[in-house]
Amino acid sequence: MGFFSFFSKDKKEVLDKGLSKTKESFFGKIARAIAGKTTIDDEVLDNLEEILVTSDVGVDTTLKIVERIQKRVARDKFMTTNELNSLLKDEIAELLIENNSEDCEGFDLQTTPGKPYVIMVVGVNGVGKTTTIGKLAYQFKKAGKKVYLGAADTFRAAAVEQLVEWGRRVDVPVVKQNMGSDPASVAYDTLASAVANNAEVVIIDTAGRLHNKVGLMNELTKIKNVMKKILPDAPNDVMLVLDGSTGQNAFEQAKQFTKATEVSSMAITKLDGTAKGGVVIGISDQFKIPVKYIGLGEQMEDLQVFNRYEFVDSLFK
Repeated sequence: MGFFSFFSKDKKEVLDKGLSKTKESFFGKIARAIAGKTTIDDEVLDNLEEILVTSDVGVDTTLKIVERIQKRVARDKFMTTNELNSLLKDEIAELLIENNSEDCEGFDLQTTPGKPYVIMVVGVNGVGKTTTIGKLAYQFKKAGKKVYLGAADTFRAAAVEQLVEWGRRVDVPVVKQNMGSDPASVAYDTLASAVANNAEVVIIDTAGRLHNKVGLMNELTKIKNVMKKILPDAPNDVMLVLDGSTGQNAFEQAKQFTKATEVSSMAITKLDGTAKGGVVIGISDQFKIPVKYIGLGEQMEDLQVFNRYEFVDSLFK
């Protein structure tokens, strides 16, 4: 397979640090819930349910995890509260494995000359969408890939300016038009330029307005249809960017965007500044869409490929 991975062991420290607030909050709550308890009984499980929900894992996913633990406790009869952490770790890891069945290692960049890999990025304003695009472009460029960016969020001057600035920093071309231009026209021009210049990766930024579902659907569909005139397979990936620090809001945004367009991957940002890292578990479980990247800080290298094993290991370390 031609998977393009940015994950390396030296980034484990960044991952550990990025999840530290989630970890401290989560295990602090568990320690208080089992204080004075020796066995995992109904009261412990009720408390665990509340902890998972308040840690933004989500109700449905929480019920699934607690039910799995109940079955383990019933099967193994006597289980101590000392075993709760390892039980939780096992069940969360298993859940993430089930919901990301392929070993997700970034994007499968099996490109041929004149046929770049096209990523269309969607998400509301303020989630770190343009920053994620810039960091992706940097890492692709660093790996020797020829990258083009398309500024198809033409409704906000700041969005275009921000992408142009990222293009300057990363030293990749940005295709843009005037404010208020047709976003599909920008996407078309970007692909035409990318194909003409033998680019290997194209990343298209789209408007971050969560307007009514029909309007959003029509706009994104039009962008996709116009790109297909140049590359019938485009886009190869529709990536939804979500802000992990917003907790349950991220679930709602995922619902809206998955209804409006065919989302094929997700990036969850801003996990370093929040105790709401549990949202990664719930979103992965509820939407059955691979979480490909997580954002763990401001640095270029702080966008990491989501490795479920490393994520669970850091959470329970």
